[in-house]
Amino acid sequence: MNKKVNIKWLIKIVLISVAASMTFTLASAEILGRSSYTAAFVFLAVFISIGIVFDIVALAVTTASEAPFNSMAAHRERGAAESLRLIKNADRVNSFCNDVIGDVTGIVSGSTAALIAARLMQSLSIENILLQLLISGAVTGLTIGGKAAGKVFALNNNTSIVLRVGKLISVISPKTTVR
Repeated sequence: MNKKVNIKWLIKIVLISVAASMTFTLASAEILGRSSYTAAFVFLAVFISIGIVFDIVALAVTTASEAPFNSMAAHRERGAAESLRLIKNADRVNSFCNDVIGDVTGIVSGSTAALIAARLMQSLSIENILLQLLISGAVTGLTIGGKAAGKVFALNNNTSIVLRVGKLISVISPKTTVR
């Protein structure tokens, strides 16, 4: 199927990206400004994990088949209709998960890692690029390694992942749920 670019969707996704980036960056700066190193590293791990989870969802939705969800929807299984909607809009779901959430969490993770390194260097009274390189390398490795493992998981479990996301959507937005 040859889909055309929807300008309204494009504008909407750009605005969502800007808002998400500003929100995550503000949250990062606020939390890091008054937190311990342990809390800062936990916050960093949360952002890396969010990026990995949304990458998994994007791939699962993109590779899942509609057939099992048609059957589940016919039996009125919770989340099936939402799952079908996700699959039918896989391009938008992929763009939102990878381009909005994935890229924003990647950017925020990088800036958070830089802030942590700068705070560490200041509190230790050192100016060593090695510390920055180690933290940056660890964040990059965890992100890429997590996404690589997540891709295998998503490909092997796409139906169950999409159904779980569909069920979550049905809980969050019950007015659109088919029962």
